[in-house]
Amino acid sequence: MGEASWRIVSAVTISVDPRTGLMQPARQVVSPNRDERPGGALPELFVVHGISLPPDEYGGPWIDRLFTNTLPPDAPSVHPFFATVMTLQVSSHLLIRRDGQYVQYVPFHLRAWHAGASSYCGRERCNDFSIGIEMEGSDELPYEPAQYRALSNAIHALCRAYPSLSPEHVAGHNDVAPGRKTDPGPAFDWPRLRALLRLPRG
Repeated sequence: MGEASWRIVSAVTISVDPRTGLMQPARQVVSPNRDERPGGALPELFVVHGISLPPDEYGGPWIDRLFTNTLPPDAPSVHPFFATVMTLQVSSHLLIRRDGQYVQYVPFHLRAWHAGASSYCGRERCNDFSIGIEMEGSDELPYEPAQYRALSNAIHALCRAYPSLSPEHVAGHNDVAPGRKTDPGPAFDWPRLRALLRLPRG
C-alpha cells in the first residue's frame, strides 16, 4: 500500500451505533449464522482470528461466501480445501482485509458463530460474550500495517459504543481454543497491537 493510500485509511472515522450494532464505514454482508446472545449477555471480549480462502490466498469472494453459506457446489474444484468447509455454518462480526477495509457480517450486539468450543479466564462459550474479528491473513505470513491500524481503530470505536468492552480484553483464537486453533498465528504482532491500543507492554 502506498503512503497516500495509507494516510486515507488511517484518517477514516470509525463509528459504531450500539442500537443497530453496525459499524461505519464497513461494507455490510448479512450472515445468517448468528443469534441472540443468551440471557442478555454483553460483549466483553475481542477474539482475533486469521483467515484466508483458499489458504494463503487473499482477495476474492470466498470469505463472504463462507460466512453466508453460499459456497458453490463446485468450490472444491477451485481448491481442494473447500471440501473441508462446505458444510460449516460459521461467521464473524468483522473482517479486516489486507488493505485495512472492513466487512461486517453480524451486528455486534448479536452472537456470531466464530470461536466454537472455547474458554477465556475460566469462562466457557466465548461466542456468548465476545466480538469476533477476522484478519485476512495466515499464521506464518506477516499481516499488513494497515490491518493493525484498522484493528486498533475498530477496538477503540467498539469500546466507545459498548462500555462492557475494554482494549485490555483481547485474545487470539488460539488463546481461547488452545490445541484446536492456531490463528492468528505466530506472525501476528501482539506488541504492535498493544502499542496501538496504548496498553502497557505485556
